[in-house]
Amino acid sequence: MTKTVLVVDDDPTQRRLIQAVLEREDFVVDHAESGDQAITRLGSGAPADIVLLDLVMPGLSGQDALKEMRARGHHQPVIVITAKGGIDTVVEAMQAGAADFFVKPASPERIIVSIRNALSMGALKGEVDRLKKRTQGRTTFDDLIGDSAPMMLVKRLGERAAKSSIPILITGESGVGKEVIARAVHGSSERAGKPFVAVNCGAIPENLVESILFGHEKGSFTGASDKHLGKFQEANGGALFLDEVGELPLDIQVKLLRALQESEIDAIGSKRSVKVDVRIISATNRDLGQAVKEGRFREDLYYRLNVFPIEAPALRERAGDIPALTDAFIRRFNVEEGKSVVGASPETMAFLTGFDWPGNVRQLENAVYRAIVLADAPYLQPHDFPSISGVAAPPPELQTRTIVPHATALPPTSAELMAEMPRDAPVRILDGRGHLRTLEEIERDLIQLAIEIYAGHMSEVARRLGIGRSTLYRKVREQGLDDVLKGHGDEDDGPASASA
Repeated sequence: MTKTVLVVDDDPTQRRLIQAVLEREDFVVDHAESGDQAITRLGSGAPADIVLLDLVMPGLSGQDALKEMRARGHHQPVIVITAKGGIDTVVEAMQAGAADFFVKPASPERIIVSIRNALSMGALKGEVDRLKKRTQGRTTFDDLIGDSAPMMLVKRLGERAAKSSIPILITGESGVGKEVIARAVHGSSERAGKPFVAVNCGAIPENLVESILFGHEKGSFTGASDKHLGKFQEANGGALFLDEVGELPLDIQVKLLRALQESEIDAIGSKRSVKVDVRIISATNRDLGQAVKEGRFREDLYYRLNVFPIEAPALRERAGDIPALTDAFIRRFNVEEGKSVVGASPETMAFLTGFDWPGNVRQLENAVYRAIVLADAPYLQPHDFPSISGVAAPPPELQTRTIVPHATALPPTSAELMAEMPRDAPVRILDGRGHLRTLEEIERDLIQLAIEIYAGHMSEVARRLGIGRSTLYRKVREQGLDDVLKGHGDEDDGPASASA
């Protein structure tokens, strides 16, 4: 997902300069002329992943604006901009919550590095908070990603169920995130902070199911060298999540039913029952009603578990949540793999949203993980998902071949670089008499060469040339290169893009 930067500065020239630097790196830029306007924009819900904030402005100063943002609950990373690098000013801004600062005028590299570092630190903090809440059993429905209609229904039902101890049965296809919903129910209930014990019933060997669930005494069977507390006793006072509950053997179903009815369990080899206080949340990707008809699941246990059903939607039914899920996975895997991927390109997000995802959220998660490992650009490209997009990565020789440095715009700074190229370079610098060709002629040849090298993949062409796609399409029209582009089929968006 493309990141949005809110630039807050009363100097329009400064805003335009920063905008040019950021858009060249595919950031979306929004503006505010004052601290008051910035707070209004943030309060309206306008997107802003990070804020560049000038400290000296008429009206509400940058220092006061930063304090007001934090007081109102706006926790986006803030990088302060100052014309004077006084230590007292900087210290005050950092104490107020600024992530970084730079002194005007700053180099483009300094601005981009500062923004990416701040985004990485924000992602790291978010991941730490997520893991802490998960470990402490305090995940809530606010932590569930997605605001599509099916997910909003899940959240409403789950929040109501969490207020009581009613048994919950979560149904849905494999990979939809049933355990995440179960953790949110537990974290939203009065048992939050107490143990949450998850058991995959389908992954336990049949001869060990009873011991793992209910425990055993020392010497109760061959190999029982020590006393073992079962999952019910581990979850005492909290919640026990029985994933794939439909896989339990029939004899264990009898003991489970008794545990639910009597709130007590019998460990293997024990001479007396043990009282337990456990909330049961179960899940299955099977049709338990059909299993009851076929005699593979006890009818009385089915009705005992299925008191409050919640159906987790398949990912294809909530495609609108895919951008937010992708962004969350990118943040997580950036932290785990030490990468600094900013997001997914618009083309990438378009095919991710349109894909069917038979493996649901788990498949998307694994696909993003693989893409993060493969990625060598700030934004994930279609070729980072070859098994899904069908787009192969450019050949290694094209990936390493440099026409123009990535972060350098064409005119005017590239003229000096191009002049150093030899006469037989793919883009000729000198004419037949040894004189320099015009910059417009060189630019036309360079764009044509890039289109041919990258086979019409206009996002890759724009990225390699260091310009935006809209600027690239405009230059294609101005330079009369429409036929060259049509010859390659404009593989990003179809033939219509060049004339858009």
